[in-house]
Amino acid sequence: MSEHRLPPGQYVPRDRSAVHYGPVPRFRPERWDLRVYGATESLGEYRWSWPEFDGLPRVDTISDFHCVTRFTIPAIHWAGVHASHLVELAPPCPEATHVMVWAEYGYSANLRMDDFLSADVVLATHREGGRLSAEHGHPLRLVVPHRYGWKSVKWVRAIEYLTADRRGFWEERGYHNIADPWAEQRYSYQEEPGQGPPLY
Repeated sequence: MSEHRLPPGQYVPRDRSAVHYGPVPRFRPERWDLRVYGATESLGEYRWSWPEFDGLPRVDTISDFHCVTRFTIPAIHWAGVHASHLVELAPPCPEATHVMVWAEYGYSANLRMDDFLSADVVLATHREGGRLSAEHGHPLRLVVPHRYGWKSVKWVRAIEYLTADRRGFWEERGYHNIADPWAEQRYSYQEEPGQGPPLY
């Protein structure tokens, strides 16, 4: 990947170690599940055990990862379940406009439904041909290549459909609500009217 294809302010680092906030959770497959809830079409909750989710159709994708701290990892090979396929299995109500993606320890990130349904967004179980490492989000992480990396939630446990936008963990702490790396949407003070709910 050539430098001119990098988003503004980004660089390709030599050190490609995983970056995360807080401790790495322990995976207990017998206790693990993925839930989809909130503004669903049925008003009910959907749930997959680990064997059930791991058995869903898997796709391969290659995308760049852009961290808000200014590094970009080019051409990462991911495999997992298309977010759009999960939405087909657990349809939202017509009024749903956003999703909140929840992880272990209560971490969260919000996305517009259109962003969540983008063709390149996957719930990844594999990276570079093998299972995700614990540091990279094993057993399941979201990959949203067209947004800064904090939106690509590691250790995903639930997806909540929302009928109004709500800020997630870093969005409440001063990061931009949309997080487009090509527009350098890093911090909340850069937000234009209508790009996010009020900060309290």
